[in-house]
Amino acid sequence: MKNEKRQHALFIVTIILMSIYLLWRLIFTLPFDEGPLNAVFGILLYLAEALTVLTTFELFFQKMQKKRSTLDFPVIPEEEYPDVDVFIATHNEPVDLLYKTVNACTFMDYPDKRKVHIYLCDDGGRAEVEELAKQFGVGYLGFPDNKEAKSGNYNNALSKTSSPLIATFDADMIPQHTFLMKTVPYFLIDKSIQGQDVWLPRSRKGKRSASLKIGLVQTPQSFYNPDLFQFNLYAEQEIPNEQDFFSREVNILRNASNAVAYTGSNTVISRQAMEEIGGFPLRTITEDFETSVRLQQAGYITYATDEVQAAGLTTTTIKSMIKQRIRWARGIIQSLQNTRAIVSRKLPFWTRVTYLSSFLYWWSFFNRLIFILAPILFALFDFKIVNTGFWEILIFWLPSYFCYSMSMRYLSSNIRNQRWSQVIDTILMPYLILPVLLETLGIHERRFKVTSKNKSKNNRRQWLTSLLYALPHLVLLLLSVAAIVRFAYGKYGLALLYSSVILFWLVYNMVALIYALFFMIGRRAYRESERIRANEEVTITWEGSPVDYRVRTVDVSEQGVALYIGKPLYLPQEKDLILTVRTTRYKARLKAVIIYVKPDGQGWRYTAKVEPLSEQDKRQYMQIIYDRKHSLPEQMNLWDTAYDDMLRNIKKRIDSPLSDQRARPRIPLRLSAFFSNGVICTLRSFNYDFFTASGFIGEMPAGTSVTFATRSRIEVQVRYTGKTTIHGEALLEVENIDALVEQGLLEQLLEDLTNPHVHAEIAATREEQSTR
Repeated sequence: MKNEKRQHALFIVTIILMSIYLLWRLIFTLPFDEGPLNAVFGILLYLAEALTVLTTFELFFQKMQKKRSTLDFPVIPEEEYPDVDVFIATHNEPVDLLYKTVNACTFMDYPDKRKVHIYLCDDGGRAEVEELAKQFGVGYLGFPDNKEAKSGNYNNALSKTSSPLIATFDADMIPQHTFLMKTVPYFLIDKSIQGQDVWLPRSRKGKRSASLKIGLVQTPQSFYNPDLFQFNLYAEQEIPNEQDFFSREVNILRNASNAVAYTGSNTVISRQAMEEIGGFPLRTITEDFETSVRLQQAGYITYATDEVQAAGLTTTTIKSMIKQRIRWARGIIQSLQNTRAIVSRKLPFWTRVTYLSSFLYWWSFFNRLIFILAPILFALFDFKIVNTGFWEILIFWLPSYFCYSMSMRYLSSNIRNQRWSQVIDTILMPYLILPVLLETLGIHERRFKVTSKNKSKNNRRQWLTSLLYALPHLVLLLLSVAAIVRFAYGKYGLALLYSSVILFWLVYNMVALIYALFFMIGRRAYRESERIRANEEVTITWEGSPVDYRVRTVDVSEQGVALYIGKPLYLPQEKDLILTVRTTRYKARLKAVIIYVKPDGQGWRYTAKVEPLSEQDKRQYMQIIYDRKHSLPEQMNLWDTAYDDMLRNIKKRIDSPLSDQRARPRIPLRLSAFFSNGVICTLRSFNYDFFTASGFIGEMPAGTSVTFATRSRIEVQVRYTGKTTIHGEALLEVENIDALVEQGLLEQLLEDLTNPHVHAEIAATREEQSTR
């Protein structure tokens, strides 16, 4: 509570200081007497500052109202849960992608699962999708030759179904088993009232609260694969997904003004509300956003929750990401024009203010260009676009900027900071300015484009495309460097101090532009599927195994499992391993092949390529992977600075990834061995198939087979191969490993080899022979 009060006080102080700053800028600093060109750029800079600050003020007000706008989650009797139709929209997505979503939907909890009706809504009319629906026993609603894109697909589904609630999912969005139980009760809140310890029916006669007419409940859009900002900038462990700021912060804040946006998936909607607005709107390329506006105009509440209940794939190529953002920008502006939301009397004042802020947000990319150009124009081309002195800037700008930066940290709840906002806006800026301008002028793009989720192939053509996308940022970076050199040249002492504000902005912008170049250069993707961290129990067996090993997973993916094992186990390569993975809800049996082993802390990490043994195992394994919170960060690493980011990017791009594919644990040793032919050496490593050795005393011809006894008198038979490692160590093949496995002696053998104790007689013999 105290922290909340401090945050609100800071917001108010920031609003006051920034208002004083903007007023000072407007009255005293615009360069009207410096010629028309200076005046134009001066006005543009002022407008960019004012719009940026005013849209942030709207978020401050929403943040201060957040607690009041949160709905209590009602406890509803099981018999009150209504029927739900689950719509999975598909256009041309691969069946393998749909499989995971349909599978997850069949596992969703509900008091009476007969009330959950799942439909594959296919506007491609594909036979393979209909076959998938039959495989899972769910409904298929084909709608070939659909000319109205996703809206037409959903409206067709609406006309053929009847449940009072509708859950919508994109083809790649995989729900958790709790999705319906975390969303459906909100639609019954108008029939209930909270008592002291329990929720009670509002009235036996069924009277409803008119002020709690829920039209839509939106859960956050979430993604289990790193987005391009995380991946290309080597920041997948440092920053959350770029869309988290909207889904888990901005959209939640909009509960305060009932301006929550429907994001097209992970949502439950009232059928009655949809019928009242005439179904999903058609004349827009963002039917989801416009649907939420029309619901609000019809008097319904659109409510956003902050708990992630589904996750999907985010776009993985620069080209597809830019196309996606252009579609969002054009679509939202289209929908605001179609609904006249900013001036609509059907909406409350603060809702209209929020939609004005939504419109102005898309102009922030133009603002970002102005912020980058302004110090360049001043320092490189002698434009005077702010008519003020150094001390006036410190008095009016510095305190307001400091408070503004602190307020932005509180606003984003560590999901985003000001630096990363600037970086993201700088990266997208060159490609959104023109589409936003054209759409604002009524030059529309109405064709719906499905966002590609395919991974970049990283070929030469892709590299050239990345360079082309980087050109605007490269030009601006070179201009910034030239501006710094020209502006700082020959200055020292007070002259350099007075120049510090301009130099600060030039360097600040350069950092964002360097990030943009790193982003556009990209990064090679090696993995076919995403690894998700998971700590689950695994049992390892194989035919004839002497014991079942119980270990834990480190991470899981569709093709592989990483296991943490406390000691270096012997797992035969010539036999099929069976991994049985268990969670509290699921169990899957997988055929596995160990492909990589490496030390991990005090133990070992075994990475296995896996394949489910049956269809039932596949369904269960998909749930083991995806029915969980993703393992990407939900908050920023507050200790990570711009310097750390730059250093990490440079280092990662210079270092070559090691291709080390050991399928056995390489156990380091330092143990003297006394062979049956009288030769003595030091064993340096062991991987169950081979020893490496050095320091031989005595002759050992290639092909020689010898034995030696361990401390526990286990006899090991080895053959000198005549080969050496890159470190010059001899390679000794273990010839009786199968016999040792059958006798159950491997654990004791490992104990003997890794125990630092050295037999006194062996050490004495070695010392005696070395002194002869």
